[in-house]
Amino acid sequence: MAITLYDLAGADPNRRFSPYCWRIKLALAHKQLDFETIPWRYADKDKIAFANWDRVPVLVDNGRPVVDSWAIAAYLENTYPARPALFSGSPEASRFFNVWADTVLNPAIARFVVLDILNHLTPTDQPYFRRTREERLGQRLEDVVKDRDQRLATFAQTLEPVRQTVAAQPFLGGASPLYADYIVFGSLMWARCISPLRLLPSDDALEGWSERMLDVGDGLGRRALRYW
Repeated sequence: MAITLYDLAGADPNRRFSPYCWRIKLALAHKQLDFETIPWRYADKDKIAFANWDRVPVLVDNGRPVVDSWAIAAYLENTYPARPALFSGSPEASRFFNVWADTVLNPAIARFVVLDILNHLTPTDQPYFRRTREERLGQRLEDVVKDRDQRLATFAQTLEPVRQTVAAQPFLGGASPLYADYIVFGSLMWARCISPLRLLPSDDALEGWSERMLDVGDGLGRRALRYW
C-alpha cells in the first residue's frame, strides 16, 4: 500500500503551502519513498478524523496513521532505517531547529503572508481562517500585514544564523541536506507558495542554499505552484 500524505491546499488544489507538510514531503523525497498526496482544506476535518487529529500533515503508511510533522519524521527514520538518514545521530539533535521554526520563524513569516493565505482559500475556509487567525494575532488581518514591506529588513536578520551556517557548508546538515534543512526550508516554501511578496532579495546570501534546496527530490520544490 502506498504512503499517503494529507496536504494542505488552497482553493486551487495544486496550491500546497503548509510549512509542516513541506517538511514531510521533503523528508519523504529524501528517504526515496513513493507517496501520494491528498489535498486537504480546513473544512475537511472529517476526512482525517480516523487519525484522531484535526490538522495536517497526516501520513498513512500501510494503513497506519501518523500525525504531527516531528513525529512523522521520527517515524520515517525509525521505520525505514535502510533509506538515507534524515538525522545526524538521533532525531533529538535536530529538535532545536524544530522548536526555533515553530516559535520564531513561522510566527514571523505569518505576519507577512496571513492575508495572502486568506485570499487563496476557498470561500468555505475563509471565515474560519479569518476568525481563528484574528483571535490569535489580536488584529484584523489587513492590519497585520499593512506595514510588511517596511519589516523585511528586520525579518532578514531572523535568518542570520542560517545564513552564516550555510556560508560555511552547503547545508545545515553539512555536506548534504538533513531534516534540519527541511524544517527551515519548509517555512520558506510556505511563503514562496502563498505570497507574491519576496521575503528575501534575489541577491541574499541564502540564495545559493535555497537553490540547492529546490533541487531536493528531483526538484520537488521547483515543480511546486509558487510565486518565487
